[in-house]
Amino acid sequence: MKLKELESCLQQVDTFEEPKILLEQYPTSPHIAACMLYTIHNTFDDIEGKLVADLGCGCGVLSIGAAMLDASMCVGFDVDHDALEIFRRNAEEFDIFNVDLVQCDLCHLQEEKYAKKFDTIIMNPPFGTKHNQGVDMKFLRVALTMANTAVYSLHKTSTRQHIQKKAEDWGVKMEVVAELRYDLPASYKFHKKKSVDIQVDFLRFSQA
Repeated sequence: MKLKELESCLQQVDTFEEPKILLEQYPTSPHIAACMLYTIHNTFDDIEGKLVADLGCGCGVLSIGAAMLDASMCVGFDVDHDALEIFRRNAEEFDIFNVDLVQCDLCHLQEEKYAKKFDTIIMNPPFGTKHNQGVDMKFLRVALTMANTAVYSLHKTSTRQHIQKKAEDWGVKMEVVAELRYDLPASYKFHKKKSVDIQVDFLRFSQA
């Protein structure tokens, strides 16, 4: 599947009807999702035939894209029942059956339950603004316990040095796969601008 074709398919994925500010629910754009997945698939061969987990999966754009690229199974984890319902509808509309959904709070997940259960983790975690400071690192810590091969994640470029230090502390290798511009559309009442560009790193973590 070509990149443009994948992005075109992902444009059909429904997103949040009423996003919840406390959960920092912002949809991953079809463009960014397609670029992430295409790179993971073609550069690192970490999707096809692999068991993939999507942490903070929201409405499922990353899982659905991974399923289209022939992941053997995708499991989406999210705390929000409403988002998982939209994910379920999306999967049905695309006739995708190799996905499963788990409703849970990833910040309080029993690590041993899913330890090393997945080949690849993909995620666009909450960036940890306002009410959720540090939540992005909690997601990353959990992801690293779950992955056998690699974790792929989006993080603000401004936090790169902090994350690099954490990766070293945890004994994992971090590489910057790409620098992206995350176009954040106005989703909440307090947003004054129609959209804001945020500099974001697309990172890959693997055992050092």
